[in-house]
Amino acid sequence: MTILHKNTVLVLNRNWQAISVTTPAQAFGQMASDAATGLDIQHTDWMVPVAWATWLTLPVRDQDLSIGTSRGPVRAPTVIVCVRYADVPIHRPKLSARNIWLRDGGKCQYSGRPLNRGEGNIDHIIPQSRGGVTSWENCVLACRKINTRKADRTPSEAGLTLIRPPQQPRAVPITLTLENTHDIPDWEVFLQHNPQRNRN
Repeated sequence: MTILHKNTVLVLNRNWQAISVTTPAQAFGQMASDAATGLDIQHTDWMVPVAWATWLTLPVRDQDLSIGTSRGPVRAPTVIVCVRYADVPIHRPKLSARNIWLRDGGKCQYSGRPLNRGEGNIDHIIPQSRGGVTSWENCVLACRKINTRKADRTPSEAGLTLIRPPQQPRAVPITLTLENTHDIPDWEVFLQHNPQRNRN
């Protein structure tokens, strides 16, 4: 995968709130169509939105990624700003094993013990063999040993107690779900209040 197709560009709405990540190829398309401007960032106190025609003339600095073109190298943006879009989309987590793990904080919901990957699996509180459905309210993270011991019984039948009733995670602004997976310094000022960044 080339730099053109890696998600190394943070997308801001016109109020400079982070709303998504994209690739340089897609960012160049948005900038060329005047749907977005590139953010020329010198440091956290000096950021200037730059239109496409001017962006093509910016020098490529040592720290910049660049794209080779027939006119020479063009700096790849790290952050773009949408010209007209002002909303912040809402993120509603989908029901999945990963998201149940995140909701339950990586802890067994019967013992409260923190689990390493491979030590836990998803337990249906009311077993599927007894009509239990796969839902946020009926699925929890459990230690494999406890889940095996519970088998097709209810928690009360197995002598187990949930540490808390499972619920569907609340919807949150998508900004809170964005992560700086490529460790791009220019993103930090826009994601610094994101609690997901410090998640274990």
